[in-house]
Amino acid sequence: MPKISGRVLWGTVVALIAVQSLLTVLVIHRESLVFDEGNHMFASYMMLHTGDYGLNPEHPPLVKFLAALPTIGRNLWVPENKNRSFKTEAYVDGGEFIARNDGDRNQLVFQMRLAAGILVPLLALVVFLMARECFGDWAGLAALVLVVFDPNILGNAALVTTDIGISLFFVAATWCFYRYVKQPTWTRLFVAAIVAGLLLATKHSGILFAPMMLLLIGYEVAVAPKGTRARAALRLGGAFCVIAIIGVLVLWSFYGFRYAARPAPLKMSTTLADWVAPVGAFNAAVVNAVGRMHMLPESYLIGMVDVRRMADHYPTFIFGRNWPHGVWWYFPSVFAIKTTLGLLALTIVVVFAAAMRKLKLGRELVFVLVPALVYFLTAIVFGMNIGSRHLLPFYAYLFILAGAGAVALAASSRRWLIACLVLVAAHVISSMAIYPNFMAYANEAFGGPTKLPMLLSDANLEWGQQLFEVKKWQDRHPNEECWFAYFVHPIIKPETYGIRCHHLPNAGTSWGGEPEIIPPEINGTILLSASNMVACETSDASLNPYRAFESMKPDEVIDYGVMIFRGHFDMRQAAAQARTQMSSWAIRKHDAAYALQLAQEAVAMDPDRLTNQTALGDALAANGRRDEAHKAWQIALTQARQLEPATQTLYVPRLESKLKK
Repeated sequence: MPKISGRVLWGTVVALIAVQSLLTVLVIHRESLVFDEGNHMFASYMMLHTGDYGLNPEHPPLVKFLAALPTIGRNLWVPENKNRSFKTEAYVDGGEFIARNDGDRNQLVFQMRLAAGILVPLLALVVFLMARECFGDWAGLAALVLVVFDPNILGNAALVTTDIGISLFFVAATWCFYRYVKQPTWTRLFVAAIVAGLLLATKHSGILFAPMMLLLIGYEVAVAPKGTRARAALRLGGAFCVIAIIGVLVLWSFYGFRYAARPAPLKMSTTLADWVAPVGAFNAAVVNAVGRMHMLPESYLIGMVDVRRMADHYPTFIFGRNWPHGVWWYFPSVFAIKTTLGLLALTIVVVFAAAMRKLKLGRELVFVLVPALVYFLTAIVFGMNIGSRHLLPFYAYLFILAGAGAVALAASSRRWLIACLVLVAAHVISSMAIYPNFMAYANEAFGGPTKLPMLLSDANLEWGQQLFEVKKWQDRHPNEECWFAYFVHPIIKPETYGIRCHHLPNAGTSWGGEPEIIPPEINGTILLSASNMVACETSDASLNPYRAFESMKPDEVIDYGVMIFRGHFDMRQAAAQARTQMSSWAIRKHDAAYALQLAQEAVAMDPDRLTNQTALGDALAANGRRDEAHKAWQIALTQARQLEPATQTLYVPRLESKLKK
């Protein structure tokens, strides 16, 4: 391959990163608030202005501090602390915080996204720098093109979430450790330690860097010349300890070196001991011991446990089927669907180049391949199956590998050069073809984005970003009465964006806000977000009130994620679900008589659903009619035992507990 002059090289780098930045700005300017952002933004404001780390402990503070920079010197409206569960407080109050301070103006949200968005060009730059140092200038440019135009990166770029940040710091920490191993100096060791601390302060999955380093150290010791292995093991083991100690100190600095999650007199809605109890005796003992010794901040520990608890119980939707738990083949399937065919082919090129010894197995390849595999395998085992965004660190390493493999083969012959150029171009063209809806990307082999709703859900497709476009649709149809089930409602309210539709129930309306009573039949226009249509947060498809819509062809589709149906529809199951949720809210408000009325209406509409019978039992019990309540619960228990075994575990124990009272 011909040598590139420094001016041409860096001019190309700047131009590519500028293109990525422009695409990022254009995309986030048209997108409404996504599900997790209100939570992050509210928590970021409270962290910066009050030192409260207890509102969103599920993620460490680094990205939130960045996002909060535009709020310095601003006195924004803050919702009253109602001492609810920290997750409810953060999500519900986060949505209200943005609605009151920004509404549909998209000014505060845009500013906070841009502040967090500095991590996007940094990710592209670090991918380029590591690829260049390990495999040369051309490999660096190839990797840079891949990261700049990747649809998964662009779909999550500059959102106030942690996925871009953790991808950046995984690669940066790996690169800095590589540079230390290659040429050990105290300066390089200190830089590696600081970057590792930034990784820990970005997301809890940053702790995976420890086993990554240990494996890399093992490799270095194994390939060291005989007679020097003990010395290499001692030096690298010492470096590991220095990185761990300084890294943890950097993490503590982001919490102000304070153990307590919330400033006095505020306290967490749960204790660490109570929160960790469900994850097993051994795990609880370790976490509680770390907490008692104040080795890590309380907020960090509670967040780590929270992520584990969510992974244990979060349902999965893939290939048209609902699962009550994670499935090991989820992320391999997501990778196959959400990766461009060009990049998939380049992944095969890497394997071929290594097999043909064009890409030599050595320190450089190992330092990219080992972290990539550790992360990917951990994602498979962990089971938090909610989106390709959780694969972004793996993609960051893959861009480097793909660039290295492509250049290695391209250097061997003109045919390989043309083939690799075609694959890189295919990656770019396929991604740009879906502009500006990058989050909804699916490659051509799986039918593209139009087929994605029956393959994947959640942040693979639509995460709440279409509300501006829904408002534009409604402005074009001002006289249509509409009914809307949207994935992020009620955490993010469509009314904030000027949308005037009746609300259909979803999983969130059972805890995040009161649902609306709807009629059992609707003659008019129904809008369903794709994730609600397949009930991705439901453990069993039989419990999906919108299942009938899956086989219908929508009249219109907004940004691949909001389906519009017109006609006459039997909505008894959705109407019953709304009433059971309202019944639960009525019990909380001590209105037992109204709760019973709603539950009875739900059972009359849909007697064969266990959630309706359960609600009836709860309402009867609230009215002091225990014998009748037991009959309803027993019916619900019989219905629960007809579900798949894994789904039964979510309902049977609770119903058996009710019957024992």
